[in-house]
Amino acid sequence: MNERILIIDDEETLCYFLKESLEDKGYQAVAAYTAGKGLEVVARQQIDLVLLDLKLPDGDGMDLLYEIRKVDSNLPVIVLTGHAAVDSAVQAMKLGAYDYLEKPINLEELSITAAKALESRSMRQEIQRLRFQQDRDQELIVGDNKSMRDIMRLIERVAPSKASVLIQGESGTGKEVVAQAIHNMSPRAKKGFVPISCAAIPDTLMETELFGYEAGAFTDARRQKLGLIEMADGGTLFLDEISTLKPELQAKLLRILETESTRRLGGIKDMRVDLRVIAATNRDLREAIKERSFREDLYYRLSVVVIDIPPLRERLEDVDKFAAAFIGDFNRTSATKVQGISDDALRLMRQYEWPGNVRELRNVIERAMILCSDDVINVGDLPAEIVSKEPGVAFAKNLLPIPPVASGVDMKATIADIEKRMITEALAQTQGNKSRAARLLGVSRDVLNYSMQKYDLQIEH
Repeated sequence: MNERILIIDDEETLCYFLKESLEDKGYQAVAAYTAGKGLEVVARQQIDLVLLDLKLPDGDGMDLLYEIRKVDSNLPVIVLTGHAAVDSAVQAMKLGAYDYLEKPINLEELSITAAKALESRSMRQEIQRLRFQQDRDQELIVGDNKSMRDIMRLIERVAPSKASVLIQGESGTGKEVVAQAIHNMSPRAKKGFVPISCAAIPDTLMETELFGYEAGAFTDARRQKLGLIEMADGGTLFLDEISTLKPELQAKLLRILETESTRRLGGIKDMRVDLRVIAATNRDLREAIKERSFREDLYYRLSVVVIDIPPLRERLEDVDKFAAAFIGDFNRTSATKVQGISDDALRLMRQYEWPGNVRELRNVIERAMILCSDDVINVGDLPAEIVSKEPGVAFAKNLLPIPPVASGVDMKATIADIEKRMITEALAQTQGNKSRAARLLGVSRDVLNYSMQKYDLQIEH
């Protein structure tokens, strides 16, 4: 156990014995002898349960309970009270305490009550996590694109069932996000979601990963290992890049789906497993069947419901929504405070074809937030392959006459030369004022700054 329990009581001897008893049960325990110190520990440390005496030398336990719940409303508090103060303990429960124990404390009763309180906290946290994950899944799946709204409706319909699902789409389109959403919306949400990338694990290890093995099954099998199929019992097994699974394992997987049982390598009996299988692929499995690299009977077992995810280039209207979600994620995990993306940067992102799909967009946002020196992501924070989509000839064509280009001339070099000449001319006409030069060129100041960096142009004073 890693749960940490805080004891707030001014009786040092009692704190010592409670701490010893809790640590014998596998918990971490810390003690505070005053209300002030107890509140400080709650505010600064990860605490999972509080044992609180209502009579403290520097404050009232009721007031401290109120302050604790302001810091963490989900933190369970068990009140410790004398027989004469039971009414106060009942009042504390009305204010949010989980339970109360009378002194002298029965250690067995304490152990049972603490375990229940911690289980209650864990369940609330899991419910909150699932709700957050479900909201985020919907945020990333449902956009302005009709096909994605249709996919979300299909997910909502298929999630309550046990039907196998095959998710098809290019790499990086979010197939695992869809699989996770199906799991989170299903009755299996409280059980495990076990993902495995069939392409990432060598063929020689895949069988042991999926099925596990008994001790002595082969030379290095010194102890029993549970397989991922067994670990997914009651939950969902997600097989990514299923097309790379070798034929002999395809046959074994088919048997598991048909018999709902599995056997560890070296085992002598089958074990019943209740699992849902969701598979994903970036290949056309029907073509793989024609090539005899994928079993047709397994395909029909896996494809009870098929979900086709379109590439990001076919739903560019959703770039804004994905970008906002990723910014929120990175702000939470990296302590950054980026508020959004400039209009010019968003315009370029909507023009880009995103060959790496949503995964590439996530990487671009992460990179931009690292490089960003403002509270918004600007054009200069985007990678060159996105900014280069800005048409070079958009630089105020009337500033300079564009010379005819002879056949066989390097067009990219010619366009770059024209851009440099236009920028230089605009800066000269505006005496180095970047804002005025950008307006003259018909671009944003961010695009001008990026182009100046790209061509190593300096303002001449």
